[in-house]
Amino acid sequence: MTDPYQVLGVSKTASADDIQKAYRRLAKKHHPDLNPGDKTAEEKFKDVTAAYDLLGDAEKRGRYDRGEIDASGAEKPQPQRRYYRDFAESGQGSGQGFESGFRDFTDEDVLAEIFGRRGANMKMRGGDVRYHLAVDFLSAVNGARPQLALPDGSGITVTIPPGTRDGQTLRLKGKGRPGYNGGEPGDALIEIEVRPHPLFKREDDNIRIELPVSLAEAVLGAKVKTPTPSGDVMLNIPKGANTGTVLRLKGKGVAKADGSHGDQYVTLKVLLPDKPDPELEEFIARWSKAKAYDPRRAMEV
Repeated sequence: MTDPYQVLGVSKTASADDIQKAYRRLAKKHHPDLNPGDKTAEEKFKDVTAAYDLLGDAEKRGRYDRGEIDASGAEKPQPQRRYYRDFAESGQGSGQGFESGFRDFTDEDVLAEIFGRRGANMKMRGGDVRYHLAVDFLSAVNGARPQLALPDGSGITVTIPPGTRDGQTLRLKGKGRPGYNGGEPGDALIEIEVRPHPLFKREDDNIRIELPVSLAEAVLGAKVKTPTPSGDVMLNIPKGANTGTVLRLKGKGVAKADGSHGDQYVTLKVLLPDKPDPELEEFIARWSKAKAYDPRRAMEV
C-alpha cells in the first residue's frame, strides 16, 4: 500500500485536524455514491479510507511513524524483544484495560512475552474503524437508513437518528475489526457530513427559510403553501406584511432528544412581477400621490 501521508496529500507533521480535513475532502470526492460505476474512484475511496483508518488513530499513527507497523497496519518484524515497560511508555495499555489497551497485539509470542504463556489465551476486543458518510439535509433532520460502502466492497445499513448534526459521530456496535481469541469485535465510528439544502438553514434545533410573496399577498394577506422538512403546510400571511417580516411555524423544526421539536421561522420577501405591469404602475402612481410616505425616514442623521 502507498504511504498513507501521500494518499491523503499531507505532510508527516500535519495536525490531526489537517488529516481529518484532507480525508473528508477526498472521501467526498471519490465516494462511490457520487461516482456510480467508476471503479477508479471506488479504489481511491478505499485507499483514502484505509489511510485515514491508520493516520486518524493517534496510536496507530505513532506506531507507523516509529516503523512498528506498515501502511496496511500489519506488524513489522522488530529488531529486538519488547517488554511491558516499552508498551507502557508508548501509551499502549495505559489506563485502558487489557481488552482495549492491547487490541493491536494479536501475536501469541508477544502476548506470552507480556503476560506469560497464559496471555496467549486472553480474549481481546477488536479495534474500532472510522468511516465518513455524507447525507442529505432532510435525511439528517428526519432520520434515514442509508447504505455505507465499505473498503472491501461490502456495505452496512446506518441508522441516522432524526436531528443528526453535521460532524456528529455515530457508533455501530460490533461493526469494527474482529476480536482476538473470541473477544468481542470493535465498533464502526461513522462521522456524518450533512449536505446543505437549497431552501432550509438549520440553527440549533430551529429551521429558517426565506419565502417569496406577491405584492397582493403582502398587502391584503393570504394563506400560502410553505415548505417544511416534514412537508408543505399552509401559512397565514397577515395584512400589511413586509419584506423581512418573520413568522413562526411552531414544532416544524428539528427533533430534540426529549421528543419535542424546534420551530421553523419564515422570513417573508415581497417580490414584484418579473415583467413591468402598466396597470400596476398606473395604480402605484395614483396611490403614491395621495399616500406619500418616506420609507427611509429612520435613516436620517
